[in-house]
Amino acid sequence: MTVARFWRENSARYNLVGVKCGNCGKVFFPPRTICPECRRLSIGKMEPYKLRGDGEVFTFSIVHDAPSQLELQKPYIMAIIEMAEGVRITAQIIDCDPAEVHIGMKVRATMRKIREEGASGIIHYGYKFIPINK
Repeated sequence: MTVARFWRENSARYNLVGVKCGNCGKVFFPPRTICPECRRLSIGKMEPYKLRGDGEVFTFSIVHDAPSQLELQKPYIMAIIEMAEGVRITAQIIDCDPAEVHIGMKVRATMRKIREEGASGIIHYGYKFIPINK
């Protein structure tokens, strides 16, 4: 990801802000400028929309052979989360034993450290998901 794109998408990444089409009402994440359903009718009608942060596991994978940056986290869980608003987000599930993850498991978004640029560099935060214990 380029530096310009990283900073341009900060509000979406830090706040789970997508867009809602003012024509059909469909929600999208990450934000887009035109609704793929309404096309031209949505121009100028895409409004910022903050996702609630609640969702459930649609599908997942447990990663055992991690890249060097994630070596200390393995095994870790990557999942596609279906949010309450209907959008699907790819993210890591944390604070959970991999054996306990299952399709349909309720989760909630949380902000966590994603990476660090060098020993004294910029720390990048982003969303990950934690299980909702009920």
